[in-house]
Amino acid sequence: MTQSISLADIRAARERIQDGVALTPCPLSVPLSEVTGCEIYCKLEFLQRTGSFKERGARNALLLLSDEQRKKGVTAASAGNHALALAHHGNSLGIPVTVVMPTYAPLIKQTNCRKLGAKVIVQGNSFAEAAALARELVSNEGLTYVHGYDDPGVIAGAGTLGLEVLEQVPDADAVIVPLGGGGLAAGVSLAIKSLRPQVQVIGVQAANATAFSTAFSAEKPVEVTTQPTLADGLAVSKAGALAVSIAGPRLNQIVTVSEAELALAVVRLMELEKSVVEGAGAASLAAVLSGKLPELAGKKVVLLLCGGNIDLTILARLIDAALVADGRLARFTAEISDRPGGLATFTTLLKDIGVSVQDIVHDRTFCGTNIAAVNVLCTVETRDAAHLAQLYERLTAAGIRHFAHVGRE
Repeated sequence: MTQSISLADIRAARERIQDGVALTPCPLSVPLSEVTGCEIYCKLEFLQRTGSFKERGARNALLLLSDEQRKKGVTAASAGNHALALAHHGNSLGIPVTVVMPTYAPLIKQTNCRKLGAKVIVQGNSFAEAAALARELVSNEGLTYVHGYDDPGVIAGAGTLGLEVLEQVPDADAVIVPLGGGGLAAGVSLAIKSLRPQVQVIGVQAANATAFSTAFSAEKPVEVTTQPTLADGLAVSKAGALAVSIAGPRLNQIVTVSEAELALAVVRLMELEKSVVEGAGAASLAAVLSGKLPELAGKKVVLLLCGGNIDLTILARLIDAALVADGRLARFTAEISDRPGGLATFTTLLKDIGVSVQDIVHDRTFCGTNIAAVNVLCTVETRDAAHLAQLYERLTAAGIRHFAHVGRE
């Protein structure tokens, strides 16, 4: 396949992979529509066998290999979803797969890749270092490298998602696509803009991983420094050249979301859709919830929920971060009387306003020179941000000095 793809390539990919990849549903979400003010449809790609859209591109790329390439096998660098997709479809097609995973790849993803039959090499403190080793395997062992987001076959496979969306929501006004290296955005935007150019295709990236927007501005891929992000699936240091050339002119706009907005989107999906979606997969909802797309009010909007492989070791922290961002979990320090009944008076105030105390700690040592007072560090649960503001107003009215501890942005 040449270093370019067309709508015909995407249609051919669909025929090629349809027996091995699920046709995922794209239902209307009434609760998300109520929360966002849009008519929200969710493309449930996290229901694929390995939990992400990556299966489409992986299977298509594998089926495009020559007999000799299939015999020798393939390799790739990946921290998770691409590795899982290659492992699964390589196993089903009888193609040997070796994946190089950086040391920060979640243990559960390493384990699942091995269970799916892949040879897993854990090496490199970055994606670039892992990719360098995978490239060595190409030179030394004759393996074929399958790039996770800049391979023509992978991009064409991802584009099949766009074809399905247009069939499932034929009158969609906008489709929101998570942006990492750009492979998904390239395939989906090519499919949608070729068939229905009036549909807006909006990319969304994490503020801590801006490789695509940087490449778009520079008109070529540029190495960027990424910061830790809940959307680890989007955290690439350099966008794909082919992906940028395809998606760049077809995206209507790019939205950037914060870590707090990503966390809130993950929790909204859990609460309202009963769906566990990883940070990268929830980025499309984060874009709508952020308030940065007011022009979509009342419009039919499709969210690509592209992955569900969230690391359970961080899930509890993510939920807490989202509750803080939502104003439903707060921590503050208050100065109260250290005389008998001082704490009871304080907790009665909390009870009367309907606040639930999660934790409370006395601090007599570092509370200043007033020996008649004591600091209390409180963690409380509230209904929402308005309820939290009401609590702080009541503390002020009662003459209780206090200051809030700010969560992560």
